[in-house]
Amino acid sequence: MRKAMKSIIFTLLFLSLSAAIAFLAYLYFYRPGDRDLSGEWTTELSMTQYAAAQAYGWLQDIEAVRVSQEDVEAHMPELTIQVNLSFEQIARFQGTFRNSVLPESYEACNQAAYEAFAAAFEELVAERLRMAGYAESTDADNVEALINEAFGMSTVSYLMACGPALLPSLEELQAEYDSSGTYEAGESVLLRQFSEGGTAAIREESYVRKGSTLVLSGEAGTAVSLFPERYPIVYQLIQSESQ
Repeated sequence: MRKAMKSIIFTLLFLSLSAAIAFLAYLYFYRPGDRDLSGEWTTELSMTQYAAAQAYGWLQDIEAVRVSQEDVEAHMPELTIQVNLSFEQIARFQGTFRNSVLPESYEACNQAAYEAFAAAFEELVAERLRMAGYAESTDADNVEALINEAFGMSTVSYLMACGPALLPSLEELQAEYDSSGTYEAGESVLLRQFSEGGTAAIREESYVRKGSTLVLSGEAGTAVSLFPERYPIVYQLIQSESQ
């Protein structure tokens, strides 16, 4: 009886240990975990300060009107451009990636930037008119009508045609961000090898994934040249490859 009991206990312990080992093996070899980056990710590049700086530089040429970059930035909404990054895992923690700027997001951001700039510009024109002794109303509608009469186009159209470029061109952004190649996800280190695009043949980045959030941190000299201050970049998961 005692011998049978020992045999049963041993069998149960063996089965429990086997199940535990199998579960750990599953976690290690099959469960994706935080190192599985496969799926569609997205981030938004903030362009507010960049656009305000370009507008401010151009407005400084308007004599007798005082304006600061902070004044211009106060007129700007949060201007962002969407950039998508996809990972397709073809081996354990290895695969291909593709990075791209969304042209429609760029166009929407550019339009919003000029509409905000137009509002700031009209305020400065109104101030200049009052300083010059203009007797008529200088509200936004009247100033818009005066600009239409003077230039034959709306304030937004005039600034787009004759004012500064508020954003880098789409081609410049695509040259910086549009890329593809292969990747390897190590322990908190992402190694990307570029076959198309990119500012370097190989880029090593630190990364942290927490659920649907992916944070990339570049090392010195690896950040994109247009915006060297961009790192860290925070991506949000749009769609998992397993869905």
